[in-house]
Amino acid sequence: MHAAIIAEDFAGMRSQGRGLAERAGFSWEFHPVIVNRAKLVSRLSVRFWPHSPGLFAPFSLSSATRLIISVGGKGGVAGAALGKRYGLPVVQIQHPRARLSPFALVVASKHDRLVGPNVLSVRTAMHDVTPARLEQAANLWKERIRAGAEKVLGVLLGGANGRYRLEEAEAATLSEELVGFMRMTGARCVLTPSRRTSRQALAVLQERLVPLGAVVMEGDGGDNPYMGVLACSDILAVTQDSVSMISEAVATDRPVCILPLAGRSSRLEHFVSILEKEGRVQSSLRKTSFVSCERLDDTSRAADEIHHRIQVSQEG
Repeated sequence: MHAAIIAEDFAGMRSQGRGLAERAGFSWEFHPVIVNRAKLVSRLSVRFWPHSPGLFAPFSLSSATRLIISVGGKGGVAGAALGKRYGLPVVQIQHPRARLSPFALVVASKHDRLVGPNVLSVRTAMHDVTPARLEQAANLWKERIRAGAEKVLGVLLGGANGRYRLEEAEAATLSEELVGFMRMTGARCVLTPSRRTSRQALAVLQERLVPLGAVVMEGDGGDNPYMGVLACSDILAVTQDSVSMISEAVATDRPVCILPLAGRSSRLEHFVSILEKEGRVQSSLRKTSFVSCERLDDTSRAADEIHHRIQVSQEG
C-alpha cells in the first residue's frame, strides 16, 4: 500500500509523515506544498483558491496512492483538497487550524486540546525513531560519539522559533548548567545543533564547553549525527522549543532533561507537563540520573488507529 505525504518541505514535517506512514506499513512519497509562487518550478495540478491564495501543490498523485497523510496547517489544506479530488481518505497530523470534517483521522497532540469524533489525541509528535533505527545508528556512531567514555550526555539544540530564544545570553546560561553536570558526573558532552541554532549561540557553547572535552557534531558532509546521539547517549538533554525533538528523545529508553530557554509557550509548557506527569522528562539536569526509562511513543498507536478506522483498498 502506498501513501502520499503532503506538507511544507521542513525536516520535522517530513519525518512525522514518514514515521507514521512506515509504522502503518505504507510505502510513501513526499510531495511538498509550495507557498511562494516564485519557487514554483513544476506543473500545477491543484491550486487552492480562495481560502489559501498562493498555496500550490505542483504535482499529481500516483495511481498507486491509497492514502494521503497531510502534516501541518498548509499541508492540511492541500491534503483535504487532494483527498476530495482523488477520492482518497486523508489522515491529518497536527491541528489543521481548519474544519475537521474533510479528514478520516486527525492525529493531534493532547496539548492542543482538540476534540472530535475523528480526532486521536496523542502525547508525543509522530516520528521515525524505532528500536531498529536506533540500533543501526548505534552501530554507525558508537565509536565517534562515545570515544571510550563511560558516560555520555547528548544535547539536542534547537533555536529561536517565535516563542523561545536561544541567542548568546541563553547559550551562556545553558553552558553553565552543562559545565556543572560534566564536572559533577565526569560525562562526555556531545552536542548537535539544528538548522535553527544560531551560529553566535553555538560559538558561545563551543568556547565554554570544548575546553572541558565537549564535542559539537554538525553533520558535516551530509552525515547527520542526530540519530546517533539519540542512540549512543546515556542521558539526553533537549532545549524546550521543539515538540519533535523532545518526542524523539523520549522514544528512546534514555532519561531526558528539558533545557529551559527564554520565552514562553503555553502549548509547549502543557506538552512538557504531560511528559512530566508520565515520569518521562525532568526539568533539572542535576536531578537526572543515569537510569534507563520506558520508551514513550504514540506513533504506533496512531498507525494502529489508521487501520482500525480507515478501510484502505489495496487494489489499483
